[in-house]
Order: sequence, then structure tokens, then C-alpha cells
Amino acid sequence: MTDSQIDETHAPDRRSWIASANDTHTEFPIQNLPFGVFRQARSDRAGRIGVAIGDRIVDLAGLASHLGNDIEDAATLLTAPSLAPLMGRAPRLWQALRRALVRLLEAGSRDQGTVEPHLVAMADAEMLLPARPGGFIDFFASIQHATNAGSLFRPTAPLLPNYKYVPIGYNGRASTIRVDGTGVRRPNGQRLRPGEESPTFGPSLRLDYEMELGIFLGGASTVGEPVAIADAWQHIFGVCLLNDWSARDIQAWEYQPLGPFLGKSFATTISPWIVTAEALKPFRVAASARPSGDPAPLPHLLDPADQAGGGIDIQVSAWLHAAGAAPARLGSASAAGLYWTPAQMVAHQTSNGCNLEAGDLYGTGTISGDGAQALGSLLEITRGGASPLALSNGDSRTFLRDGDELVLTARCERQGFAPIGFGACRGTILPALDI
Repeated sequence: MTDSQIDETHAPDRRSWIASANDTHTEFPIQNLPFGVFRQARSDRAGRIGVAIGDRIVDLAGLASHLGNDIEDAATLLTAPSLAPLMGRAPRLWQALRRALVRLLEAGSRDQGTVEPHLVAMADAEMLLPARPGGFIDFFASIQHATNAGSLFRPTAPLLPNYKYVPIGYNGRASTIRVDGTGVRRPNGQRLRPGEESPTFGPSLRLDYEMELGIFLGGASTVGEPVAIADAWQHIFGVCLLNDWSARDIQAWEYQPLGPFLGKSFATTISPWIVTAEALKPFRVAASARPSGDPAPLPHLLDPADQAGGGIDIQVSAWLHAAGAAPARLGSASAAGLYWTPAQMVAHQTSNGCNLEAGDLYGTGTISGDGAQALGSLLEITRGGASPLALSNGDSRTFLRDGDELVLTARCERQGFAPIGFGACRGTILPALDI
């Protein structure tokens, strides 16, 4: 991303009249302004579109009429119970809305009195899914994770021959996507336990998390017409945190020959706030450099601008909160190290003529980096359960237990720009149902 594409909305010295937005520790300064959907103390039957700033939410539904001079169809887009209609518009409208919100919220704004009645304390709000994805694709974009996981099953050839040529992904289950804080029921399923010759049915014994980012898509494309990689960012609305919960024992039994199914489809958790592509521009970086000898991307996946600025430096961390133990940071890694960029994901998914719809969701796949402190799943951290993770209270984990809470957080930082955050993506493991 060139600095010419960074504008006044990213200025690091810009301040807001909302005092909490100027706190150096806030995740939501005026330079961020992520979008979400909320309701206030269950008083709203449907959700309302809001923007996070400091410890407040700006109720855009309440301000829709005021924004009508800046935003075409504001009354329709900003009073919808979902972000999908807004996602369906062109990036120029997203950019215009961002600029209008900065003017309303910046220190010295003459519109403070207009906005104040439409502020809601985050503590008083219940966050909802920002949009109901029609499609969910989970990619496998971290070569470190692919190598680590593959080495457990194929020690001499951890990467399959296609990995360096094609962004690997599978179609996930959109109906089980849940928002931050929703409990995660341990799934039942078939699993072939060590030493057994036949599978049994019962609760997963190897329940895992995956430290990922979610990418919400905007605009729409036509069936039969691929999206060129140079145009892919026109379809990226923003980024959230994503945990694609994984039942490793169910997954291992069922995934051959067609891939993930019940071991993945029981739950996916996302954070409620979507950090927009505009807010992320200062944190765009070059695509991860490929090692010498790796093949160059095929023509439909190769664009000079994407190679120069198609990555995003988002540092993601995973935390385990276990009863009686201090919170344990399990791993931390940057999305800048992904082998495949978001634009390459869009270009490849549509290369066969598959269309995009506003609100579709991608998962990056588990984000892992180099070293033991940069792993994004318990599968990697414990080497498939062979090396238990020690906790502060003397307990240990190979995989998640009932009652464990798994929390994802993330932050973007760059010299000369205000740091921004993503909120949290949390889920607590609930016992399996007795079937």
C-alpha cells in the first residue's frame, strides 16, 4: 500500500471529542471506526448498525437522516439490521461514510450536539452478527501452519504438491457462525481412537481452536465472470477475528477423501467489529516473500501492486483462560507472513466463474509464524497431543477441556500512525450433549 492512498482520516494526531477515543490504550481511536451490529439491553428486537469509538458506539441508524447529504441511500443502508446492504455498495461510498464520520467525531466538530444523543455505552450493548454470510470459505494460507500440521501426518512430505500453486480452501458451514461470547458446544461425532480398529460415536476428545482472521467481502460479482486480482480489493469490506473450532479426532477420521465436514461445521466464532479496509491501509505491507526455488504465482494470481502491498500486518494472539490458572498466551503471529494474500484468495475463488455476494466471509486459515511462541493451534503447540502444555496451576492441556475459554485478540501498529485493535473473539467450551 503506497502512502499516497493514505488520507486525512489516518492522521495520527487527529483527536475526538469522545475522551475515551484518545486513550493511548484504546483499540478504537478515531482512526479505526470499525462497524458492527448491536442492540441495547435487549430493548431492540432487531439489530442496529453502529461504529465503535473509544468505549462508545455511535448508533448510525439514529444518525441516518443527518448523514443523508453525504451518503447516497443512507436512510436505507444505515437503518438495516445487517451490514450486508452497506457491504453491497461500492468502495467510494464506504470511503465517503468514513470521512463523514470522522468529521462528526473529531475534536472541535460543530456536530457534537447532534451525535451525543446517539451514543451508546459499549457496556450497555449486546453485539450481534454483523452480517449473516451466505457463503463461508476457510483457506489454508499460512505455510508455517500447513507445514507444522502436515509434518504430524506426513513427516517426510508435510506439504502436498499443490500448496505452493493454489490457495487451498474448503466451503465451510455459514449457519453455525456465531459472534463473540457465544458458548461452543463440544461436538459429538465418529472418531477412531488409538488402538481401536473401528470408530465409535461420542464427544470429541481432541477439541482445538484455530487463530485466524475473517475477511468480509463487499460488492457483488456476476456468475461466470472472474474477479481480476487487480480488482480484488474493491470487494474487501473489512477484517475481523475468526476462530474456526476444530474437532481433530472427528476431522482425522472423516476428512479423506473429500475434506473437512463435521469436524469443522459445528461452530465458527467471529469478533463483532469489522475493521474496514480503509482503516487498514496504513498497515498494508508487501506480500510475504517466497523462498528461493518456490514457483511464482500463476498469472491469475500475480499482480505487481498486490505483491508490493497486498499483505496486512495484523498481529493476532490467542489466550487460554482455564479455571484456577493465570491466563496463558498460547501464541502470537502476524498475518503479514501468510503465503497467500486476500486478493489472491478472491481471484482464485472466482477464477472458475464462481460469484461473490455481499457479506460472504473468508477465513485465512490458522495463522502461525516461525518459532514455538508463534503457533496458532493446540495441534501444533502440543504436537498432536504428544507434548502437553503446562499451565500456571500445575495443570496441563493437550486439547481444550469443558469450561475453558479461548480468546483471540489482535492489533495493528506502525511507526507514525495510531495503533488500532479488533476487540475480542471469545468462546467457552460447553459439555457435549448426551446422545
